[in-house]
Amino acid sequence: MVAYVIIPGIYGSDERHWQSRWERRWGPSAVRTAPASWSEPDLPDWVAAIQSAYEIAAGRDHRVALVAHSLGCWAVAHWLRETRPDAVTTFLVAPPDTHDPRFPRDAAPTFVNLDALPLPGPSLLVASDDDPYCDAETSLSLAKGWQTRALLLEGRGHINSDSGLGEWAEGLELLRGLVDGDGDGGSDG
Repeated sequence: MVAYVIIPGIYGSDERHWQSRWERRWGPSAVRTAPASWSEPDLPDWVAAIQSAYEIAAGRDHRVALVAHSLGCWAVAHWLRETRPDAVTTFLVAPPDTHDPRFPRDAAPTFVNLDALPLPGPSLLVASDDDPYCDAETSLSLAKGWQTRALLLEGRGHINSDSGLGEWAEGLELLRGLVDGDGDGGSDG
C-alpha cells in the first residue's frame, strides 16, 4: 500500500485540478497539505504543513508518495533536504522559476531564488514546454539540480485546471510507474 501526500501550489488546487481528482480517487490513502499561508506562501509554514501531512500518511502505510504541483515542488524539495525521510517517492509537476523576475516576489518572498539541490529517493519532474511560469530549459535545469528524471510534455501549459487535463490519466500512469519502480516514470529530457 502507498499513502499519498498532495502538495498543491499557491492558492491550493481547485476541484477541477488533477490533484483534487486524484485525491478523491485515492480516498483515505491521500492526505492534502494545509498551510495557513495559501495566498501569501511562507516556506516554513508550507514545510511544516508537509511534515504534518507526511506524519499522517506514514502512520497509515510504510511507503509514501509526495505529489507536488507548482510552488509545492519547492516546498517539498526544501522539506526533503531537511528531513531525509525513508521510503519516499517524489512526483514534481510544473515547478515555477523562482529566479524569474515575473515570479510573485511580494506574495512569496521566502521562496525567491531557491536553488535546486539533489533530492533523496526516486523522483520525477514533469513539465510542459509552454509553461508560462517556467520555460523548458529552466525546467530541465531544475531536474538536473534536483538530480531527478525529467519528462517535458508538449503544449500543456502549467499542467493545472486551465490545461483541461481532467483526470490526467497520463500523469497518473507516470506516477504509478515511479511508485512501482518499473522504470517507466519518465526519461531524461
